[in-house]
Amino acid sequence: MEVNGCISEKEQNSGGGEIPPPHSVGLASDVLPEAQSNDNAESSRTGVSTRCALSGTNIRKPVLSEIYKKRREEDIPQWYALRTTYGREKKAYDYMIGKGVTAFYPTQTKVKLINGKRKEVTESLLPNIFFAYGTLNQIKSFVYDNVNLPFLRFYYRHTHVGSRIDKAPMVVPASQMESLRIICAAETDNTIITLAEVPKFKKGQLVKVTDGAFKGVIGRVARWQGQQRVAVVVEELVTVVTAYVPSAFLEKDNKK
Repeated sequence: MEVNGCISEKEQNSGGGEIPPPHSVGLASDVLPEAQSNDNAESSRTGVSTRCALSGTNIRKPVLSEIYKKRREEDIPQWYALRTTYGREKKAYDYMIGKGVTAFYPTQTKVKLINGKRKEVTESLLPNIFFAYGTLNQIKSFVYDNVNLPFLRFYYRHTHVGSRIDKAPMVVPASQMESLRIICAAETDNTIITLAEVPKFKKGQLVKVTDGAFKGVIGRVARWQGQQRVAVVVEELVTVVTAYVPSAFLEKDNKK
């Protein structure tokens, strides 16, 4: 199987002020932008929501510190997992890179028989999912664009806080994105991308591949389907597994 990774190398230059987050309706990952409220759009242009306006006399300093920390984190460009409906991830990907966004759309090329002729067809490796790089506000400007991208949404990560479940747009670490890109681009058969969890890789030793088709990949090593492999586990989303990697090509990674 020939596997390709489509990634735009354009610099992030899309702008736009912060668009207020949607009200919670139904399941977090299933809420389409059409169902989201855009209250406070006017006040969001100033960067401060009227609902969250601060009163310096009533809010403790530790609370203010957390608010400012969160705002600073939102100003740092990161990789966000995005999802679409009805297989329109390529349409959203093309639109965003046309606006200068750096994005990654993992694909594979297959040969299919169409009308009696063999043709190469490019298909998504992660149906309905792709990744975009930018600040949270920059990516929000596309996710909440109901005119051009009404089918685009964030892929949410869920965290249990006591009896409550908090949700936040899924951020994929840059090292994982680079490893995912390397595996998808490797010209080798027997790589695997699965939306199901593979428990043994979550417990495997963290290693870095130092040579071969997967050089540069950082992931967890384990034997799977009779072969030693390295997997990148993006929790709650996907596990991407290399083909066989010999022990001579592996070294322990102690950075995490």
